[in-house]
Amino acid sequence: MAKRLKVTQIKSKIGGKPNQRETLRSLGLKRIGDIIVKDDSLVVRGMVNTVAHLVKVEEID
Repeated sequence: MAKRLKVTQIKSKIGGKPNQRETLRSLGLKRIGDIIVKDDSLVVRGMVNTVAHLVKVEEID
């Protein structure tokens, strides 16, 4: 079974760079406390890496 990533937004996007705000929106995160679960892929890992300081990531099975 493929691994999945649980991504939680822990900080605000206000004051962030435009690409970071757009990355959060593309991930489906709109506000602090939002949680999404995505399949683990290079694309998702890259997006998470862009906003690593704004999110908490956990690997789940």
